[in-house]
Amino acid sequence: MEVRLDILLIIVGTAIVTFIPRVVPLIVLSRIRIPDWGMRWLGYVPISIMAALIGQELFTHDGELQFVAGNLKLFAAIPTLIAAIWTKSLLVTVITGIVSMMLLRLFL
Repeated sequence: MEVRLDILLIIVGTAIVTFIPRVVPLIVLSRIRIPDWGMRWLGYVPISIMAALIGQELFTHDGELQFVAGNLKLFAAIPTLIAAIWTKSLLVTVITGIVSMMLLRLFL
């Protein structure tokens, strides 16, 4: 198998472009002491990202906003949310979501 120089340069270039945004903030932030309020604020970042991803998935269909009418994902999210709050188990939550969606698609 022959390795062409242009393909090799593309692979190395994409590796560098992927590596720099991940390593540079780590190096810079490891030398800075972040205040307590900043650390508390950073603790909410994963939750807000997850809420944005889930909200977008629940309330859009084919790129358009769809709240209730025929939105099976939204109806499946209700028992899934209840299972998540009640059990606090990721496995039970995922299984509840899958079963809820399966039953809704089967009967509706």
